Amino acid sequence: MGNEVGAVLREARNRRKIDLSEVEATTRIRIRYLRAIENEEWDVLPGEVYARGFIRTYAAYLGLDGERLAEDHRRSVEGASAPSSPAIDAAAIPPSTSVGLPGPRRQLPGVGWLVGAAVILIAVVAIVAIPDGESDSDSALQPRASGSNGKANLQPSPPTRVATKGVSVRLAASAEVWVCMLDAEGKELVDGQILEAGAEEGPFRSGSFIVSLGNGEVSMRIDGKEAEIPATSSPIGYSIDASGTLTQLDEAERPTCA
Repeated sequence: MGNEVGAVLREARNRRKIDLSEVEATTRIRIRYLRAIENEEWDVLPGEVYARGFIRTYAAYLGLDGERLAEDHRRSVEGASAPSSPAIDAAAIPPSTSVGLPGPRRQLPGVGWLVGAAVILIAVVAIVAIPDGESDSDSALQPRASGSNGKANLQPSPPTRVATKGVSVRLAASAEVWVCMLDAEGKELVDGQILEAGAEEGPFRSGSFIVSLGNGEVSMRIDGKEAEIPATSSPIGYSIDASGTLTQLDEAERPTCA
């Protein structure tokens, strides 16, 4: 790349005569992470998702296009790590080999006869299972006679209530914060997004959750109750079980949505 992302940010900060401590106080990004970004020392940061989030935040603070710089960084990292694909020699493929194109299907002998016999068997079983030509649906619609006047009293069955299981979680950002949140099945509910101040996500319901936050600038309500999230400028993560218990996660246990 002609201009590296770290150099662009450092030069913009120096032109404005801003100290890194001022940047940290406003963006809540630690000085060691800011210095690592300016020096292109990406292995110091928690991961690529955090790196792009920090670049967006730092660039926006300096009045630069954070999305473009984060995308420049992503392309440079992927370009450096992508393995080269071996060339495919079309002449090496035998004429009888078809690549990705299925050949004509062959009808197995007797398949049509077997399908017909199966349909007849199912029809016979259905007739035997329903006596006197009355189906389950017909009997369900028969009116109930009430009293001696013989008038029908239609009484619809009450709707079946489906019990709602799991725990409910809702997030609200008090300042800009990166969020990755997964449900009990590993589905990404918030897929590594930067939430602006005032943005909300959820409520979500699941048997459990794991969530990773770029900082502590977020409030979390679990089954309608406010959870205690410490104010921190460092990434943090939690697990939430079916009872609503909040447990802090180690860095290696946090989801990345990468």
